[in-house]
Amino acid sequence: MNYTIRKSVKTDMPQVLDLINELAIYEKEPDAVEVTLKDLENDGFGENPAFLCFVAEINNSIEGIALIYNRYSTWKGKIIHLEDLIVSQKMRGKGLGTALLNQVVKYGHSIGVKRINWEVLDWNEPAIKFYESKGANVMRDWDVVQLSEAGIKNYLSKI
Repeated sequence: MNYTIRKSVKTDMPQVLDLINELAIYEKEPDAVEVTLKDLENDGFGENPAFLCFVAEINNSIEGIALIYNRYSTWKGKIIHLEDLIVSQKMRGKGLGTALLNQVVKYGHSIGVKRINWEVLDWNEPAIKFYESKGANVMRDWDVVQLSEAGIKNYLSKI
């Protein structure tokens, strides 16, 4: 199977959004995606891009993505966060996930990051096994903490 891993361009975003929605369905959150095509285009390709996205392309079709962004660790220094590694359902198990993760790791190394972080749902055993097989450490003793948009507004109303 011939595929290309490359940095995304603005015109890839409709297919990227399709994969994001496919992942939301797989993760049992079909109505959770609020990001729009315009958001992806503006946030990824504006004056200050909020993310970088690598795509796996087969015959002009985007079949996988790895969306990353910069973070900073007070203990380690520069890190990147892998927000999502998505491979279309029909292409799973064909090496695209490995190729995308390889690209993320190479990119992180090239810019001198000290760590690459990401989350995985605790019930997603295929993904956990995949990541562990690549040498990643699944840190089961940490919890993810979030403040939603409504939570932010509520917080601000109290200060």
